[in-house]
Order: sequence, then C-alpha cells, then structure tokens
Amino acid sequence: MGHCDWSLSDERNRKYHDTEWGVPVHDDRQMFEHLTLECLQCGMSWGLMMKKRDIFRRCFENFDYEKIAAYGEEDVRRILETEGMLKSERKIRAVIGNARCYRKIREEFGSFCRYIWNYSGGKTILYEGHAEGKIPVSNGLSDRISRDLKKRGFKFVGAVTIYSHLQACGLINDHASDCPCFSRINENHPTVNLPPDGEVMG
Repeated sequence: MGHCDWSLSDERNRKYHDTEWGVPVHDDRQMFEHLTLECLQCGMSWGLMMKKRDIFRRCFENFDYEKIAAYGEEDVRRILETEGMLKSERKIRAVIGNARCYRKIREEFGSFCRYIWNYSGGKTILYEGHAEGKIPVSNGLSDRISRDLKKRGFKFVGAVTIYSHLQACGLINDHASDCPCFSRINENHPTVNLPPDGEVMG
C-alpha cells in the first residue's frame, strides 16, 4: 500500500485511515475536531492522539466549538485534572482560544468549511507526484492558510500542522495510488489536479 502503510500500525490507525483520513469534511463540528487533533498533536505522536481521542471528546464536549468558546478558568482546571488528559495548559487554552477564533470565521464566512474550502475552489486537490509517495510536510497552500489563521489569532497552526489538517479533512488527497481510499474519494468528490506548490519535504 506504499505510503499508506502507517495505517497498519494498529487498529485505531487502520479504522481512522479507512473511514476518515482524506474524506472531504463539510461539517463545522467535524472540521473543528480534525483541526484540534492536529493542534494537540504538535510535538507528539499521532498514535497518542488516537489513543486519547475519546478523552478529548469528553473534555471538550464532543468538540462543540460554541460551548468551548465560552469556557472559563474552571473549565481549564477541569480539563487539566481529567485522568489521561494531556497536561499542557498552553494547548488547552489554545483550543479554547481557537474555538473563539473559529466562531469569528463562521460569522464572517457563514461556516469555517466555506472559508477553508474556498482555498481549493471546493475541490479535493490531487498534487502531482503525491499518489506515488512524494509527500511533503508542508506546501505553499498550507503556508498561506497557516499565515491567515495566525493573523486571526489561532495557535498551534504552523504550516506543517495545517498541511496535516488539509490531508485529514480531504482538501488534499494524499492516499497512495494503490490504496482503495484514493480512488473511492476521487470517484465520490470533485477533484482538481495541480502541480507541486512550494513543497517542503521532510
């Protein structure tokens, strides 16, 4: 399966790869969950995020950004004291701040999904060479979105984090060409073929 072999590491990753990763997201709650998982991952493994995902959902009320945006100091303490939760106060406060910024984008664009899909014209991007394994850690698109989100007050949204987010929520299809998910996504969603865009390789 080429560069989709990461999905074989354990059952959680396999299920995530087969049912979520790369499938275009047009629901704002689901989009916020994807973005938050990527932000929380900074400096940590993706496997840990999958392992703690249910804990995150309990702590952040199933990623309800409206509720999270209203969190105060008691909520920060509650989350920090939750068994199994990441003990990074900085990241917890970032999630709360990001929810408030997320709400402002929704007020401006009608939805966060509309905001972010505008960058690809509403289509899943198929970058030249990616299906054959030439996968960057970031590119021009993720850098542009990262810079805009930072201007809007978001935290933990560097270009590498945003590239991972674009992969996860389906703006970019980076499944291997021989992975069944690659063709399934392309057959069920509008796509656009583009040349490499300012790619930074790992």
